[in-house]
Amino acid sequence: MEQRVLLDESAINRALTRIAHEILEKNKGTEDLVLIGIKTRGIYLARRLAERIKKIEGQEIPIGELDITLYRDDLTEKSDQPLINGSRISFDITNKKIVLVDDVLYTGRTVRAALDALIDLGRPRLIQLAVLIDRGHRELPIRPDYVGKNIPTSKKEMISVQLTEVDQKEQVTIQQKTTL
Repeated sequence: MEQRVLLDESAINRALTRIAHEILEKNKGTEDLVLIGIKTRGIYLARRLAERIKKIEGQEIPIGELDITLYRDDLTEKSDQPLINGSRISFDITNKKIVLVDDVLYTGRTVRAALDALIDLGRPRLIQLAVLIDRGHRELPIRPDYVGKNIPTSKKEMISVQLTEVDQKEQVTIQQKTTL
């Protein structure tokens, strides 16, 4: 199965640096700003964004980890016994400006589940969405505020984000889905 590299390590780093600047500009700094990554790769992207924001503004911002497993609308299709890792958000999200971070935006269903999970935890002032890749094909009316790269795809293609923390590799690839 042939795969093509869309973003290498430096392109991913440039995209994250740009997103960090855009987040700061849109939110006029770091006041009441928090980053919450959607498990799994969204967490590592959120951490990297927080590092960049700290370098730019000299301020640390809180980072949370959101597990949306129980909020998915396809839970029974994925597995009989879903693996639940739990969310780790050690701060009150009420009245915070939340930037929800994920690796790939596709149908919008993951983000919808994440919104439900967040609303169960409190009432944020606002929620924004940052994604490394927007591949299109939305099934729900969800649009990201910050995008590393827009990559129009067909439904027969698969985008794979690989990050060093999880995959010991740093790249975004595209390949044709195999049909069985």
